[in-house]
Amino acid sequence: MADESCVAPIETKKLHPIFVFFKDIRLVLKMDLLGKEILTIAVPAAMAFAADPVASLIDTAFIGHIGPVEIAAVGVSIAIFNQVSKVAIFPLVSITTSFVAEEETIERLSNKVGKELMKDDVKLENLENGSTLNAEKNKKLAIVDGPKTTITPNKFKFKKQKRNIPSASTALLIGAVLGVLETILLVFLAEPLLSLMGVRHGSKMLLPAHKYLTLRALGAPAVLLSLAMQGVFRGFKDTKTPLYATVIGDVTNIILDLILIFACNLGVSGAAIAHVLSQYVISMILLVKLMNQVDLLPPSLKALQLSRFLKNGLLLLFKVLAATSCVTLAASLATRLGTTPMAAFQICLQVWLTSSLLADGLAVAGQAIIASSFAEKNYEKATAAAARVLQMGFIMGLGLAVLVGVGLQFGSGMFTKDINVKHIITIGIPFVAGTQPINSIAFIFDGVNFGASDFAFSAYSMIVVAIMSIGSLLALYKVGGFVGIWIALSIFMGLRAIAGIWRMGTGTGPWAFLKK
Repeated sequence: MADESCVAPIETKKLHPIFVFFKDIRLVLKMDLLGKEILTIAVPAAMAFAADPVASLIDTAFIGHIGPVEIAAVGVSIAIFNQVSKVAIFPLVSITTSFVAEEETIERLSNKVGKELMKDDVKLENLENGSTLNAEKNKKLAIVDGPKTTITPNKFKFKKQKRNIPSASTALLIGAVLGVLETILLVFLAEPLLSLMGVRHGSKMLLPAHKYLTLRALGAPAVLLSLAMQGVFRGFKDTKTPLYATVIGDVTNIILDLILIFACNLGVSGAAIAHVLSQYVISMILLVKLMNQVDLLPPSLKALQLSRFLKNGLLLLFKVLAATSCVTLAASLATRLGTTPMAAFQICLQVWLTSSLLADGLAVAGQAIIASSFAEKNYEKATAAAARVLQMGFIMGLGLAVLVGVGLQFGSGMFTKDINVKHIITIGIPFVAGTQPINSIAFIFDGVNFGASDFAFSAYSMIVVAIMSIGSLLALYKVGGFVGIWIALSIFMGLRAIAGIWRMGTGTGPWAFLKK
């Protein structure tokens, strides 16, 4: 009989981190606990993300019926407004969701431990008194002899109190300040910014573009404040409240569009005013809801953690500058092609971003769950959540590719009656539809990286991707014009997806535990 001490232990081979993307792939559509948690967060978030671009699509449809000059002008103005807004708020929202999720998890765990300790104290005092309090005696005062404290049942009842989340207060403060600064910037620098985008003096687009941009600028404080509050709610894994507020605001926008654009004959000015008023409606609803849940007055300035916000916010500022510069440059190059190509590009871009942003619902779910899991040091759940949202995103992207391809082929008439514009839209359909799976993966990786607080890699990788994409954009624009622009945008999204796959698939940074 062989000596048992000489038998070598059986070792299980550790899989390479790249296989994490196939983790539990058979469960991708299963409604288990993780699947339900993801969808509970993702579906309302996706609907909220889609609601505003859908309202913008309706705006585009309304303005498109005014004329191709107006829709091209509004397209340039929206590109500028979105660029400035994203630069101002995207870092703040992304950081807020992660920080709030962490703080909420720590507070919840602390409360749980506190309750357990209080229960132990009650049991100890009961033992010291030589008896166990039954349910009937619990309703009465338990007076302890001597210097000991008088214990009442109310002492052990946990009253529902407002949450103490310093990150929420910080996000609102920074959002409000940035909103005011954005308004000042856009009002006083409207013409130079439009000139940078190719709308110069003598252009038919200048007057309507200037009107729309300056009026939209007045809504910047509401936009940035509401987005900051949405970041807070996402950190709480509550995406239903932002959806509720956004839907009410967007319905208000559509109704005011009909009144101001057509009934009052205000044209693009009416569209801008309607959008601004709807944003203030959204921000007021969110503020009231948030004040009912969170104590927004921090105990001290130190509690605001401004340095932590600014440090990570600066990293993501570089990321968003790099990311939005590619799309903004694409819009600027399309403007130089003329009014008709720019109108077609604007319609294609709105559809491209609207459908792709649905993936942000899964990104938010992944970010919130991963951030909470890292705070709990539950790396198994963090890995499972990251793999699941990426798998779900890829399947969703395939479905969107079919939906967008067929929908835009037969539905372009909703946005314009101009035959030339519709013809150019047809040329852009393969790119708008074909990149949907890639876009979904790229957007979801943002949420995965933010959930793991991998802000530095997210920023530096985007800068590298942007440099390569801008080079391809300038080169392909000269060669292929409208088609060249869309090929370059496809390359841009592909590189973003590859960067995310490399980080997690090699088990580096916060994912180093995948190698152990």
